[in-house]
Amino acid sequence: MATESKHRVLRPSPSRAFSVIRRLAGPGYEGMVERVGKRDPFLVLVSTILSLRTKDEMTEVRSQALFEHARTPEQMIDLGAARIARLIYPVGFYRRKSVQIVSISRILIERYAGRVPDDIDELVLLPGVGRKTANLVVNVGYGKPGICVDTHVHRIANRWGWVRTGHPDQTEQALRRVLPRRYWIESNLFMVFFGRSTCQPVSPKCTGCPLRADCSRIGVKRHR
Repeated sequence: MATESKHRVLRPSPSRAFSVIRRLAGPGYEGMVERVGKRDPFLVLVSTILSLRTKDEMTEVRSQALFEHARTPEQMIDLGAARIARLIYPVGFYRRKSVQIVSISRILIERYAGRVPDDIDELVLLPGVGRKTANLVVNVGYGKPGICVDTHVHRIANRWGWVRTGHPDQTEQALRRVLPRRYWIESNLFMVFFGRSTCQPVSPKCTGCPLRADCSRIGVKRHR
């Protein structure tokens, strides 16, 4: 199928927005929310840095390889950028990321007594840390509300018609106005999983989508 949908654009109230996201729930989501806030914030931060421009499978493998040798800022500094680079290869920009990890580790020790900040505005002051990374750290590391907008969330929110934005940072601010604060963590988890499994960038799986009747499908040229 190759024609763009003419379905109505969703302009959800906060309660409607969360209702739509909850309809995505299925076996793949089981236990996702319960795991939030139960991971070491420093390991979440490092893993998220490695994930940029890297496939999820590779990020997981290389993160575990690194964490077998170092799990704290002090241990990362002792390991050194050259050794970190060898352990995380071939993640994208692995040499730059190894230097970044050491630099962040030093700052955490010098300014924060080795503790990762739980505040987004503080996190974005760290070298190379943007709002996506900061939101994920407060979500997964501390269980605090935040809307982490990756490519999946940005694409889906615009495809549904909830927002009209050109950049993930703009999407984050727009979704903050749509979704009640208490639903931010769940919404991000559900949308990311949905984006990977169903609402894919090219030729999304619209036929079996639980939101097919409501989705605006803005920008969709081909679908299955």
